[in-house]
Amino acid sequence: MTPQMAALVTLTPQMKNLFILLGAIVVVLLLVILLFGGKSPFMKFMNIFLEENEGAVPQKSGGRPDRRRPEEPQQKKTSEPIVEMATLIRKCDDRLRIIESTGQQKLVDEYYELVFLSRKGQKIKVECSRQAYDRIPFNQQGSLTYKRNTLVKFKYYEDTVYNN
Repeated sequence: MTPQMAALVTLTPQMKNLFILLGAIVVVLLLVILLFGGKSPFMKFMNIFLEENEGAVPQKSGGRPDRRRPEEPQQKKTSEPIVEMATLIRKCDDRLRIIESTGQQKLVDEYYELVFLSRKGQKIKVECSRQAYDRIPFNQQGSLTYKRNTLVKFKYYEDTVYNN
């Protein structure tokens, strides 16, 4: 080895410190990515301790419990109406019927939900009125318009149903 090459190979103390510092930064960044990345086992373990409302049932803005299962993907929530081609696959309702001693009946706290399957295979759950719930037929494909989680209209070949 020539003296010029030996001078190039030897590192000054400042260069050694710089390489040590860069190596430490790389190691720390890799640890952060591995430990705090989206679906790492460490983050799953940490989420157990970070959950604030672990036993509570999530509430919707109207005070009704949110019936979505945690494993279901969240649907879009924007303030603009969303239009998609979809097929009605399920109807869900929740009603409290009160019968008085006089024989008079009334429904209280009515909740109607329609579940559509989009062309992309996503399940879309929307709240609707009783009239829309009764008028939309099963397995009917059409243009679904909804805003947040509320039905605006469903247009199919024979009819257009608006959420009254």
